[in-house]
Amino acid sequence: MANRNFSQNVILGSWRVAILLTVLVCSSFAQSSPAIAAAKLYVDQHGADVLRDFAQFLSMPDVARDTPAMRADIDKNATAIKAKLEQRGVTVQILNVENGFPAVYGEINLPHATRTVGIYAHYDGQPVENQKWATAPFEPVLFKGTFDSGAARVPFADLTSPLPTESSEWRIYGRAASDDKGTIQAIFTALDAMKAAGLAPSINIKFLFEGEEEQGSPHLPALMDKYSSLLKADTWLLCDGPRYQNGGVQLVYGARGVMGLEMTLYGPKRALHSGHYGNWAPNPAVEIAHLISAMRDENGHILIPGFYDSARKVTAEERAALDSMPDMDDPLAKELALGRREGDGKKLKELILQPALNVRGIRAGNVGTAATNSIMTEANASIDFRLVPDQSPQTVRGPVEKFLTSLGYFIVHSTPDDATRRAHAKLILLQWDDGYPAARTRLDSPAAASVARALEIFTGKGKLIRTPTLGGSIPMYLFQQKLNAETMILPIANYDNNQHSANENMRLQNLWDGVAIYTVLFTELGK
Repeated sequence: MANRNFSQNVILGSWRVAILLTVLVCSSFAQSSPAIAAAKLYVDQHGADVLRDFAQFLSMPDVARDTPAMRADIDKNATAIKAKLEQRGVTVQILNVENGFPAVYGEINLPHATRTVGIYAHYDGQPVENQKWATAPFEPVLFKGTFDSGAARVPFADLTSPLPTESSEWRIYGRAASDDKGTIQAIFTALDAMKAAGLAPSINIKFLFEGEEEQGSPHLPALMDKYSSLLKADTWLLCDGPRYQNGGVQLVYGARGVMGLEMTLYGPKRALHSGHYGNWAPNPAVEIAHLISAMRDENGHILIPGFYDSARKVTAEERAALDSMPDMDDPLAKELALGRREGDGKKLKELILQPALNVRGIRAGNVGTAATNSIMTEANASIDFRLVPDQSPQTVRGPVEKFLTSLGYFIVHSTPDDATRRAHAKLILLQWDDGYPAARTRLDSPAAASVARALEIFTGKGKLIRTPTLGGSIPMYLFQQKLNAETMILPIANYDNNQHSANENMRLQNLWDGVAIYTVLFTELGK
């Protein structure tokens, strides 16, 4: 019944389309598309209310950790999303698997649609360190620009529609603003804009909003197995990540895989005075520094023998796409105050297609006023490996452990006892994450071509950035392997959104562009 009501409202409102085009013929947003015109008009008329709804959405804590309080937070988010979709005529249900967090599934089925497109995003956010935020992470704040620039704050209660022209550069701050609740809010608003303008979807649409992506999606494989028939679609679009660094819209055909590793090296059983025992008792901080430099050089090249062996070579079409992508290295280096760059002179867009070893943290003793003249008992390093197609967590783990063994290390996978520590001159504890492999869709596939054509309605012909691989990781491989669907990534967030860190934000124009992009996709992809 809900879907029939959606269609009825579309039919009754179809006369509005001509009026929309007339009203918006001079708009800088677009002049040629009823979908874009509908999105622009809806934002003009309801932008203030949309931002207040978005702020309420962001105020809901959304960190997916296995505690009663945090599970209750995630349940509240899922219930709220379910209600918002149902209000928009979408048939919705909550999907659950044992020990997992709820996923929200919705669908719009139309009698004459011949194609089904799935839209994936996640509603959970990264953990927060409150002391590092300029504002409370779950008390969203709107600023007339970036917080760092000293922009003035705008109370949500003072907003009226239409918003001022300069509001396109305003930022809303809060955890998950860009990763990924902004995407979900843009989808809600696109459905509202379509209904208001009497525009019907041209495709069947399936929505999957996951609640534990920031924890590595540990239960997504089981969820796909359990609900495989429900999640069947011709194409899946994963709507996560940022737009290109120049602000351009990018359609991304792949994502790197990821594999995490925690390493621990051991010194004396108790901390020792560095004057009395230095140069005699091995210092694990020094040892871990040498080990990391043996694994990776200062230009980012991985020195572990065999690590690159299974990595897929870049195709001619992917190389052509790279060549057509804007070069942002110099402005980015200036913005980030980088005095040098890694990669032996290669561009960032090319380096993303290569595997990487990133040291995400080292812990050994203390520094500054907390430093003590002692040799610590252990040192720890946390590493993530970024993988490319044809690499997997299994193909990484073997070469790494073989390499460490060749350096004389005895490997353990649980905390060693004193006897084990005494028995081995070089001892290392390795704790591996599960990780997941990379994935990539052919740039010349029919599905990829149709999505690109639809997006060019928004960007203009030839202005869409076709990116072979996203630098970050997302479980794209599951949609390919378990659902047998051609899969791409469509980001809408601003590239400088502080994703995964303090002061996460969404630029308003990116949010409004997202509304237009989804309106275009929903109405044009089936044509």
